[in-house]
Amino acid sequence: MPHTHNEKLDPEAEVRSWGFNVVYTWSDSPNYHYKPHSHRGLTTHLITKGSLTISYPEDRNPTKETHGIGARVDVPAGRTHEVWIGTEGCTYVIGE
Repeated sequence: MPHTHNEKLDPEAEVRSWGFNVVYTWSDSPNYHYKPHSHRGLTTHLITKGSLTISYPEDRNPTKETHGIGARVDVPAGRTHEVWIGTEGCTYVIGE
């Protein structure tokens, strides 16, 4: 059975392949909360363990979206977001 290109890459290499120059793995403890904040540039998050829930509080109708293992979560430059880490914690690869 043929393998896709991404299956051969480790998570950090996969995020680098998306065009990000600064790539690192980060872990958060269970139920951690990031207050509303933004970043200067586009950031991506590839979840490798656990889950996180993200919301964009400045949106007209803010909603919360939960993402689990394998999800790619992109946050545009300057977009205010708030994050809640799941009950098992969360490990993800960040690309900046």
